[in-house]
Amino acid sequence: MNGQLIHRRDYEQELRASGVRITRPRRVILRILSDTEGHPDALEIFRRAAEIDTTISLSTVYRTMTLLEGLGAIHRHAFEGGPSRFEQASGDHHDHLIDIETGDVIEFQSDRIEELQNEIARALGYDIVHHRLELYGRKLNAKRSKSAGK
Repeated sequence: MNGQLIHRRDYEQELRASGVRITRPRRVILRILSDTEGHPDALEIFRRAAEIDTTISLSTVYRTMTLLEGLGAIHRHAFEGGPSRFEQASGDHHDHLIDIETGDVIEFQSDRIEELQNEIARALGYDIVHHRLELYGRKLNAKRSKSAGK
């Protein structure tokens, strides 16, 4: 995974199916979410929404995100040192690597890590029901990477 959306999600249809009224501000926010790759925060969504409709407030963005989170359509992440970020809820499990210098969030999946976590849990007498793994790091520059390989 590379941090991009796997497919375009129809948030509007999901809200309608739940009986939620689709207002113009919500429609703008939903379109932005559907078109956004990665893990935007509320302020980024607000800035993009305000370019389309200047009547949209930051509180409308927060209310819409809370609504979507409650419906299970998005996940909220509170990565260290930053605001809550949001991502599309998908059936695919993945973990996150957060670049501590840029704030970039990289999604990844590792069968080895999953197997090791299950092995540890079993050894301790547990079955994993849910987990979230966040790694925080700094990108290796080309010079350090080359010298590390010698």
